[in-house]
Amino acid sequence: MATTSQTQATQKFVPVKEIRNGIVILKDGGYRGTLMCSSLNFALKSADEQRAIIDGFQNFLNTLDFSVEIVVHSRKMDIRPYLAVLEEKSGAQRTDLMRLQLREYMEFVKSFTEQANIMTKTFYLVVSYAPGAGKEVAGAIGGLFGGKKPVTSAQGGTAGTFEEDRAQLEQRMALVSSGLASTGLRAIPLGTEEVIELLYRSFNPGEIENPIRLEA
Repeated sequence: MATTSQTQATQKFVPVKEIRNGIVILKDGGYRGTLMCSSLNFALKSADEQRAIIDGFQNFLNTLDFSVEIVVHSRKMDIRPYLAVLEEKSGAQRTDLMRLQLREYMEFVKSFTEQANIMTKTFYLVVSYAPGAGKEVAGAIGGLFGGKKPVTSAQGGTAGTFEEDRAQLEQRMALVSSGLASTGLRAIPLGTEEVIELLYRSFNPGEIENPIRLEA
C-alpha cells in the first residue's frame, strides 16, 4: 500500500493539476480538450474515395492554426463481457441444437482469441490552448501531458478566466470536429469521468479496462 509521501512523490511527475467540466488543466496553466474519434477502413475504400479522404484530411490540417495531438490507444481485447452475454443467451435457447451451437461458438471464440493477439484501438485528438498565447507548438507528448507555459498578467495571475478560456478551447474543438466530419469521421468531446479514465489508462497501461464507446 502506497504511503502519503510516495503518493506525493508520484504526483510530481503528473503535470495535470485538475480536470474541470471535461477540460484538463495543467500545472503550467495550459488547457487540453480531448475528442474521441471514430475510425474507417481506408483499405476497403475505392481509389476515388481514398483520394477524397486524403484531400479532406489535408484541408482539415490546413485550417488549423493551433497544435493538436493524435493519440492511439492499443489494448488487448477483453472478450469476457462478450462471453458472459453469450452465456446468458445460452440458457434462453429453446432447443438443444441451438444451445449446442452456441456452446461450440463460445469455445471457438475462446480458442481463437487465445491463439491470436487481437487488439482494439481507440483514437483521440487532444486540442491544446494556452491562455493569453497565440499559436502553441506541442512536443511529442505535449498535447496530453505537457505544453507551453501560459502568458501571465502583470499581477502574476493566469490571463483570462476559466470560462473564457474554456470557450476558446471549445471553439477549437468544434473546428476540429467539423474538419474531421469532412473526411467521414465523427468526433465527440470526452466528459470529466471519461478523461479521468483515459489518463488512468495512460499511466496504468498493463491493466484491463472497460473501453469508452462512441455511441451511434
